[in-house]
Amino acid sequence: MRLFTHGQVLALLAFVNTISAIPSFSTNSYPSHPAEPVSLFSQHQPQAPLGLWTRLRNSVIERVWGVPPQQRHRGGNKHQYPPFSAPASLRARYGDDVVLRFKLQTADEVKALIEASNILFLDVWSSTDEWIDIRLAKDVVPSLLGLLPKSLQTTHVPLIRDLPQTIYESYPSPSRSPSDRERGFLPSGEPSSDVTNIFFENYQPLSVIVPWMRLLASMFPSHAQFISIGSSFEGRDIPALRVGVRPANDQKPRRTLIIEGGSHAREWIGVSTVNYVAYSLITSYGKSKPISTLLEQFDFIFIPTINPDGYVYTWETDRLWRKNRQETSLPFCPGVDLDRTWGFEWNGNATGDNPCLESYGGDNPFAGAEAHQLAEWVKDQTEQCNTKFVAYMDLHSYSQQILYPYSYSCLSQPPNLENLEELAMGIAKAIRLTNRKTYAVSSACGGLMASQKKKAKPETFLRMESTGGSALDWFYHDFGVKYAYQLKLRDRGSYGFLLPRENIVPTGKEVFNAVMMLGRFLLGESSAFQELDWDAEFQRPNKDDKPILNDDDDYDDADANDDGIGRKDDSWIPDEYKGDNDRDESDGGWGFRRLRKR
Repeated sequence: MRLFTHGQVLALLAFVNTISAIPSFSTNSYPSHPAEPVSLFSQHQPQAPLGLWTRLRNSVIERVWGVPPQQRHRGGNKHQYPPFSAPASLRARYGDDVVLRFKLQTADEVKALIEASNILFLDVWSSTDEWIDIRLAKDVVPSLLGLLPKSLQTTHVPLIRDLPQTIYESYPSPSRSPSDRERGFLPSGEPSSDVTNIFFENYQPLSVIVPWMRLLASMFPSHAQFISIGSSFEGRDIPALRVGVRPANDQKPRRTLIIEGGSHAREWIGVSTVNYVAYSLITSYGKSKPISTLLEQFDFIFIPTINPDGYVYTWETDRLWRKNRQETSLPFCPGVDLDRTWGFEWNGNATGDNPCLESYGGDNPFAGAEAHQLAEWVKDQTEQCNTKFVAYMDLHSYSQQILYPYSYSCLSQPPNLENLEELAMGIAKAIRLTNRKTYAVSSACGGLMASQKKKAKPETFLRMESTGGSALDWFYHDFGVKYAYQLKLRDRGSYGFLLPRENIVPTGKEVFNAVMMLGRFLLGESSAFQELDWDAEFQRPNKDDKPILNDDDDYDDADANDDGIGRKDDSWIPDEYKGDNDRDESDGGWGFRRLRKR
């Protein structure tokens, strides 16, 4: 860790005194793993006296994380923690829920699945032009299959067979590494090419994220500022970091990029990824010429979660909550989908007056409180602060897609379509070179629909949900941001919204490289930037990365066998729906033999 200036140390000391009231990390109401205390430091003999900086660091860790002194033992953890069973509270809430994937080939199949999902009030997790994932209880599976045509009754595969256990395993756990001495909660002063920060070893609750952001800004005041975009429905600040170095006498509008996550509360990987990219840029300024150039030419606004109320709710009550938490006309169905409430082509008629739907966009445009706050903030920045927003990147999960406008309809094409596609392909390439993960590139409208691509003339079908009123379309069309994208991050369905924590850093590296590609594109071909060594800043996998997903880029389910049903624990699927799956390798079929783990 580099030495800090006297002013930075004083700022940090002041910050330590302000965070003593932060709730202990161990007292949050989300389920905790019944394991031994976290071992933050390992023993080395002989033991040197602790220096001032080390004691200051330990104090911050103790105050922020709530680790009492007796638990910060110096003995290394010599064993791997065994998996623990989900507690009764999770079993009671999620019961025997599972997640199934359906492959649809005809318009009739899409229509039948939409109607069945609405009749049974099912939770559609993801829909692309290749597949649709649905969460439901095991005892509802026969009812769903009974409503579907025979062609769909045997062409599905279980993605998640034990939802409560998978949810439980997504919560933070004690470090499994036998040596944590070199890891710290504090943002280090070193570039993040070799991240050794325990902040990114787990998903973090808002009560940890906000003080971490404040601390980061206080340690790097020359180019990082903690700001609030506005207030949520329940009165929480919408926290953000402004990162950049403005020239003293520059009268030109300041070009600014927004990188946002967490509009859907359950998509935790987006929140962590925004934080990772912000951390990487902030800690690399002054050490990397390309990154320093970017921060001198642009401001970056990092919003980890535009939906703080919903995000807190996923930690305290329902891990799979999607919407915000504002009141609706039905007291027992709160919440508005913050990605369906924006003003451009708002399609409230699609969800009618049914606030119980996951994609409910409110009873009028900008009904979602947090979306309204962000829209007003960017307008104010443009009119009052000489700001010009040039790019918008909205991080979601899951399905590994890079989507560009428009979302509301495939009948309209953006005027700069060629440039949007060119940059999207460059972003996809940067991600591919990071960890061999393939991200599909398409219009947002096509990424949310099913199509019969195998036919000579592709046929576009019905949507699984309303796609009007998206933030992507509003920023592009109404606000004039030329380069607007929605990135749907890892994975392609093996874990869905419950992506294991081991993927936080690998996913962060992928999106960091994507942001670098975006910045490089925006700088253009000016000769002043031709000699920058962009490759030197490319983040690659290292020994600390532990991606547990198959490096194969195709859909992977280790338990799926050739008949597409699964080889264990499928007694809950009636025998009449366990056919031989004649479509296995036919046109448009699953092709599981090709997609199995190799």
